[in-house]
Amino acid sequence: MPDHSASPVLQPTQLGDLALKNRIVMAPLTRSRSDDDGIPPAFAADYYAQRANAGLIISEATNISPQAIGYAFTPGIWNDAQVAAWAPIVQAVHDEGGLIFLQLWHTGRISHPDLQGGEPPVAPSAIKPVGQAFTKAGMKDHVTPRALETEEVAAIVEDYRRAATNAKAAGFDGVEVHSANNYLLEQFVRDSTNQRTDRYGGSIENRLRFPLEVIDAVVGVWGANRVGVRLSPATTQPGETPLDSQVMETFGTYVDELSKRGLLYVHDIEGVTQQTRDAPDGVDFAALRRRFGGAYIANNQYTLELAEQVLAAGDADLFSMGRPFIANPDLVDRLRTGAPLAEAPKQYWYGGGSVGYSDWPSIDGTR
Repeated sequence: MPDHSASPVLQPTQLGDLALKNRIVMAPLTRSRSDDDGIPPAFAADYYAQRANAGLIISEATNISPQAIGYAFTPGIWNDAQVAAWAPIVQAVHDEGGLIFLQLWHTGRISHPDLQGGEPPVAPSAIKPVGQAFTKAGMKDHVTPRALETEEVAAIVEDYRRAATNAKAAGFDGVEVHSANNYLLEQFVRDSTNQRTDRYGGSIENRLRFPLEVIDAVVGVWGANRVGVRLSPATTQPGETPLDSQVMETFGTYVDELSKRGLLYVHDIEGVTQQTRDAPDGVDFAALRRRFGGAYIANNQYTLELAEQVLAAGDADLFSMGRPFIANPDLVDRLRTGAPLAEAPKQYWYGGGSVGYSDWPSIDGTR
């Protein structure tokens, strides 16, 4: 097997004041193993600790409030019981010498009344998404969401602030604000999903107002040097949402504002997750990267070879991988040694127990 131990992608590096083992980031992976109260299982400690060979782990997307829930069996970070469940998971990662950020999540319209106590999901505007929601009773068609009243927005900002505070209490090393994949924050950013006429709609400045209020609240808890933001300028899933009509102007302005705040990183989905790395006409990820003063984490179908090429070109600093980590807890070791990668059947991706989750063997057959 080829020896890739000298690969620059696999060498130690710095991310702000954090010393990383390598430039490989474990991308957030929704696995739907939590209970009805949003409490992650005890065996999640094994799952995350096994993958602490990554330079940085970004946790599965974690709901900031009951209103944020868009998928059944996903974890929360809004109450003390959830904090208590996350703490040993974080400690297990630290015990293996790893680093882990919590991803803060509000799904907005990508939800269903079954997940909202019978109430419609909330969104910037009452525009129904295409597709289905994963509920405890199975897949159900999305519904038309309720447009948030202007005065309701501040309470959601406070939900983010509380969640960020709880993430610190659980011992995480930082947080990532999920502003991608057509969830609530990106629903406000894009003019295809935001048709408001108040201070949160219309101009790019207005559409960015709520996401930036959220980020400022989170930075107030953590400091900018421990906060990242995930973006997806070219992604149309879930919900088959059209792109913003002025993608580069909108997201370029967004990245400029994030850079002004001195955030640790932006985490950019290059293309459409699970589909293509091809960018729609006019979308230039390298140009967005140049507008940001902090680190740039590139995501979507990266291999070690591709990461090496992009790093050499100066177009990214770190590289996040998602699905390869599902069945390869020792992914970085496999990349280093050229060992083959295992594939996880889709039946194990979402839902279930420890089988297909924390029981994948490493190269040497151990767990």
